[in-house]
Amino acid sequence: MKKVLVAYFSASGTTKKAASLLAKAANADLYEIKPKEPYTAADLDWTNKRSRSTLEMTDPASRPELADMGAPVSVCDAVFLGFPIWWYTAPTIIKTFLESYDFSGKQIVLFATSGGSGLGRTESALRPCAPNAIWKGGKLINGASENSLKSWVESLKL
Repeated sequence: MKKVLVAYFSASGTTKKAASLLAKAANADLYEIKPKEPYTAADLDWTNKRSRSTLEMTDPASRPELADMGAPVSVCDAVFLGFPIWWYTAPTIIKTFLESYDFSGKQIVLFATSGGSGLGRTESALRPCAPNAIWKGGKLINGASENSLKSWVESLKL
């Protein structure tokens, strides 16, 4: 039986709820990706051109520091990687996470929550951060039920 991990970043709690449901549906371990410096409400104000999140998302080299390096990636065969969609893609901390571990030969399946946009080109933007992984696509899971997530997980044949 394959060992599966659901790793996620959640700024407001929405992605955390989705990740918890997905972990149940996939019979997977759950790991929260946390920034060393937690985001405040002001940091997340996308309408402010000087907010932390805006500055990070407009700087291609931005890699927010992780709070820890405790994700059990090395013992997993597959990783569901989740996040909210920011500026039509993954928050830059996801690149930090991918570049901090060895994903060689591991399957990565993206999942996201969003208030309005889809995954777009998120996978192609993240692939260079873990070039030796096996990328399996992904989907938005806003409001998904445990049963629908279970069906999705089964369809992936991880």
